[in-house]
Amino acid sequence: MRIAMIGTGKMGMAAAEAARQQGHEIVFEINHLNRADFSIEDLKKVDIAIEFTQPDAVVENLYWCLEAGIPVVSGTTGWHEQFEKVRERFVKSKGSLLTATNFSVGVNIMFELSKQLASWMKEHPQYHPSMQETHHTRKLDKPSGTAVTLAQDVTNVHPNYQNWALQDGNNTLENNVLPIRSIRENEVIGMHEITWKSPIDKISIAHEAFNRDGFAQGAVLAAEWLRGKIGVFGMADVLFGERKQK
Repeated sequence: MRIAMIGTGKMGMAAAEAARQQGHEIVFEINHLNRADFSIEDLKKVDIAIEFTQPDAVVENLYWCLEAGIPVVSGTTGWHEQFEKVRERFVKSKGSLLTATNFSVGVNIMFELSKQLASWMKEHPQYHPSMQETHHTRKLDKPSGTAVTLAQDVTNVHPNYQNWALQDGNNTLENNVLPIRSIRENEVIGMHEITWKSPIDKISIAHEAFNRDGFAQGAVLAAEWLRGKIGVFGMADVLFGERKQK
């Protein structure tokens, strides 16, 4: 495939290298410094775009790809409150978008395990969930997009939990709120753990990334899968064949 890489930070460059290793061509490397040098006509020369930028830039970048008529895979997080309006625009325009808060195969398996566990816990209300995520100090969004996805999966499935909230210090949250603790430490790629605790025991599901390779390879896998499809998708469609067009 001929790929436009939008975003040349660590994740963008890791995805670009992973794409090259799979035999794809990176035609353009676009960032906030050279963005004005590229036009819609330039974008039309590629087969697909992969986008890893910042929360305040992602929506404009996605609409730019939509206007050019090319599929786009986006791994930028921290913009979930705008997702519905973006989804509606892509669906209305018959565009092609795949977004994920995390492209790692392992994390997406964790998502499925966590949803199943939350469903089982409906019958066991003595267990209460909590979550912790740890990332490097340069990560802007807090909690992480992956943590938000895990939390939303619980609130979508379990009737006793209506929302999630960031827990700082020892602040007390209401019983129907899932607490998330966010920790920032130097050079931590990403760690997520969701725990269900009762008075007598606890069950935890955890994932730790050792490097960015899993995220980058997953983004390329998503781009390969998305090409030729119309709709708005997630990694569950890629990995589990659910084809849940949103």
